[in-house]
Amino acid sequence: MIEILRSRRSIRKYDTRSIEQDKLDILKEAVLRSPSSKGSQPWHFIFIEDKRLLEKLAQSKDHGSHFLSGAQLAIIFCGDERKSDVWVEDCSIATTIAHLTAQSMGLGSCWIQIRKRTHDKQTTAGEYIATLLSLPDHLKVESILAVGYPDEEKRPTPKESLDYNRISINGFEKKG
Repeated sequence: MIEILRSRRSIRKYDTRSIEQDKLDILKEAVLRSPSSKGSQPWHFIFIEDKRLLEKLAQSKDHGSHFLSGAQLAIIFCGDERKSDVWVEDCSIATTIAHLTAQSMGLGSCWIQIRKRTHDKQTTAGEYIATLLSLPDHLKVESILAVGYPDEEKRPTPKESLDYNRISINGFEKKG
């Protein structure tokens, strides 16, 4: 696992290769195996491969979603607020699981935050996606994960650049 974390980077440029069915199946299994509070599984996952829908989803926000049009897959992470008061956390965990699973299979991915983001002055990003995908009112969109074969190479973050001052032992330590 540490090697996956060491090599993982957010990828925003994808080549045109399709993702093989066995890898799609593994991604589906991975999100369904994600942990959730009290085992409530308050989520629903929507896998989008249709290029026209990917283009429309790429317009979800003014900034930070346009690269989705070049991905081969979008996974939409939705939570049912009726099932759990911590659906946001549970969907975030599932998004991370999918992100790391994609990396483990040689795929690139990038998290696109949707919750509490705007599409335009009148519409939230979540409302835009809910309308586009005909989501029921009780499902709220947390995030999208763009997935595809990388068409860019990013170097891993060097260990020496990690900020170990963000870690305290046995209580908060005032730094500096």
